[in-house]
Amino acid sequence: MSFPISPVLAQAAPTAGAQGGGMSMIIMMVVLFGLMYFMMIRPQMKRQKEHRALISALAKGDEVVTNGGLAGRVEEVGETFITVEIAANVKVKLQKGAVQQVLPKGSLKSV
Repeated sequence: MSFPISPVLAQAAPTAGAQGGGMSMIIMMVVLFGLMYFMMIRPQMKRQKEHRALISALAKGDEVVTNGGLAGRVEEVGETFITVEIAANVKVKLQKGAVQQVLPKGSLKSV
């Protein structure tokens, strides 16, 4: 009765190579996370920071466009809400976060 030793040695050899592959897998994951951070997360944080600055700088008389597409002139600025006049004697109360952009002065002539 003889035991085949060569198949046992052949099966043990790949495990030594798999340990080296684990380190390259960790490096690859770190590189992918770094790439995702610079391509997706960082630009989004930059846009959020710019939007917060835009919201905090709102003042009476600014002409704004909301996320819903309403354009008007800011009449009153509160802590969390603003009042926007969208037509003559038509005022709408909105959350500050709904403002998408501030238009240059004189963009809205009919309000």
